[in-house]
Amino acid sequence: MPLAQNKCIVEVHYEATVLLCEDDPDDVLLTQIAFEKARLANPLQVARDGEEAIAYLKGEGRFADRTRFPLPILLLLDLKMPKLDGFHVLQWLRGQPELNRVAVAIMTSSDHDPDVSRAYELGADSYLIKPPDAGALLALVQRLRAYWLILNEPHGSMLVRS
Repeated sequence: MPLAQNKCIVEVHYEATVLLCEDDPDDVLLTQIAFEKARLANPLQVARDGEEAIAYLKGEGRFADRTRFPLPILLLLDLKMPKLDGFHVLQWLRGQPELNRVAVAIMTSSDHDPDVSRAYELGADSYLIKPPDAGALLALVQRLRAYWLILNEPHGSMLVRS
């Protein structure tokens, strides 16, 4: 039986992984540091463009090993990425019923109202403006952790290092 072209078949294997879709290496590094300083034990995987993000979510190519690259519980998604932008990734993701448990937080520098509206229309769970410095990013990650724990009680999956 043929499958629809825009659908994917994946083994649903959720871990407490966070997938960061970000093309700016400085923002990737700052986010990794903020996760560590916020004492989040969640593995942080990185996709550098929209095509890589979809390949990760599909479990294709180098992301086929779900032990090394588990499906994320949270997708931190930049809107302005090469190859496919964040809107395309979000639209694709929300068209995959088997991935409906993946929460999406847009994390971008754009506070342009049409971008915010479009992100929510496409199914984003949160819209966060990238902070201008490392300290503000740490505060944002700490708020994100608190939000996630409250939202997902009693089974919150954001892990805290002791």
